[in-house]
Amino acid sequence: MSKIIEDAELVQKNIDELKLAMKNTKNIRMYKRYTVVLRHYEGYSNVQIAEMVSLEKHAVSKYIKNYRNNGLLGLEMKYSTGAPRKLNKDQEKILIETVTGHTPDEVGFESKKNWTIELIRQWVMATFAITIKHSSMAVILHRLNLSYTRPTYVLKKADKEKQEIFKKDFENLKKTP
Repeated sequence: MSKIIEDAELVQKNIDELKLAMKNTKNIRMYKRYTVVLRHYEGYSNVQIAEMVSLEKHAVSKYIKNYRNNGLLGLEMKYSTGAPRKLNKDQEKILIETVTGHTPDEVGFESKKNWTIELIRQWVMATFAITIKHSSMAVILHRLNLSYTRPTYVLKKADKEKQEIFKKDFENLKKTP
């Protein structure tokens, strides 16, 4: 009989701990994990919990097992590795050197003077024999701190004196109500 009382006290202690953790967290994913384990201690089956929180049954079982073995620390999220990178470090170095040191026409794109994401993507696919999407190429370039700016045009026959006069006139126009 005392074993049942001890178990009931342990369950209540776990419920209180989980409710406190839910109250103190701002992380939605952690809140969901706490909810899963709390529902388990409230007597719901794993299938019911999975339906309530839109998870797979095996994920519910894993959260409960991790909590039983390690407490709240067992529910903490580990680092998510994500998908493997399309380009390795050496390929990224070659990409940076090519884009910053050469124009597209120097590497095989005739009559192209400015790099675009699409040109870089085509060069990467041809050079490294991999398939890569336009959006993925944009992410890679961002990660490598490569940004794209459009070239500005300078008129050869521009009259500097007329430009200065226009700037002064324009400033005066802006000041008048």
